[in-house]
Amino acid sequence: MADLVTTRRRFLTSTGALMAVGLGGLTEPARAQGVAPTPSMRGGANNYRPGAPIVKRIGGGGFWMTGTVRRAGDGVPLPGQRIQIWAHTTEGHERDARSHGATLTDENGEFRLEMPQIVPAFGQAHGHLAYDSEEFESVFLRPVMRRSSDTSLSADFVLRPA
Repeated sequence: MADLVTTRRRFLTSTGALMAVGLGGLTEPARAQGVAPTPSMRGGANNYRPGAPIVKRIGGGGFWMTGTVRRAGDGVPLPGQRIQIWAHTTEGHERDARSHGATLTDENGEFRLEMPQIVPAFGQAHGHLAYDSEEFESVFLRPVMRRSSDTSLSADFVLRPA
């Protein structure tokens, strides 16, 4: 019985103290934690070529590299951002200039670039993507495909201002 009284007294005391100081954070509106920037991936910069040209398509096409680009913190889509793409494909190695190209994001921060089918290199079918302009910090990605028969690969960037 003494434990019940002590527990009840402790509850009433702590509830009264909470009411006296207000509910603090419970009455404040929820605040977004922000969108974290994308870290560069190991191996993402392999065979990178600074200044690869903006192209409508790499090679004969048939495979789509897609994604989005947003600003860290608020997640706002970033139009007009340059994304370089390269890979080991049915038409060339990732070190070949003809296997590289760049594209710009649209008004929604989205990009799409058609390229030849990606094929495995070093045991994995993977692409390379880079954001390398001056407005934001550089990010290099190396996403791996689930299956080498996939005909598209998507990668998203969240960029931190430089």
